[in-house]
Amino acid sequence: MDVTQRGAPTLDVAGLVVRFGGIVALDGVTIRIEPGEVVGIIGPNGAGKTTLFNAICGFVRPHAGRIDYRGDPLLGTAPHRLARLGIARTLQGLGLWPGLTVMENVVAGSTRRPGLLSSVLALPQADRLESELAARARDILDRLGIASYAGAYPGTLPYGVQKRVIIARALMAAPSLLLLDEPASGLSARDIDELAGLIKQLRSRMSVAVVEHHLDFVMAICDRVTVLNLGRVIASGTPKEIQNNPQVATAYLGEDVTPEASSGA
Repeated sequence: MDVTQRGAPTLDVAGLVVRFGGIVALDGVTIRIEPGEVVGIIGPNGAGKTTLFNAICGFVRPHAGRIDYRGDPLLGTAPHRLARLGIARTLQGLGLWPGLTVMENVVAGSTRRPGLLSSVLALPQADRLESELAARARDILDRLGIASYAGAYPGTLPYGVQKRVIIARALMAAPSLLLLDEPASGLSARDIDELAGLIKQLRSRMSVAVVEHHLDFVMAICDRVTVLNLGRVIASGTPKEIQNNPQVATAYLGEDVTPEASSGA
């Protein structure tokens, strides 16, 4: 299905405020992601990027603002329910289970599981579901170019392959919104180029939000980029607009910035 045919934005965040004691981590953040869009979220360390993802995923409770997913309110949704709604997230750390094979790690990302009783009794429906999940996992691994590693254990794999396994596990949930937290971190130039190609392919099936420090990577894959600094949106626009925005350069030099002159906001 062409996701660009849907009407409501995939994600609509408005006026989001998150405080930790006296520290304002997010200060009125607004961001919108349309179906089939790849949006980058960048900013210096401590800008609020990961806090934004944590708020979307229900790990922190905002003090103000709203978060809508495909037209429905998301605030108050338990984190474990997000995958069933169609939201998948990768973390900065790998989070792979070392005692499971690549195939087993990927299958674990599915929201469909055989019931305990069905599995214990080896009922036919449990066997059918396990076969379906394995087939889907193999297809995803093949699309990501890592099918040959299906029987390997994560600890034996190159770091770039492990990163792809993490994405494969997220894709098992068939998300409408994929949140990638620093996917290019620690990768070689070749791995980054291949990852960029992969994300461009995903846009036909889902919306993607990318938090990343690798600016060239963000500018190459994103339709729009939002820049955070000190918890505020200081710029939002196309990659070219962001690259030409003097406030963005100032933020990355560590100087004071204000949100009033935002580009494209």
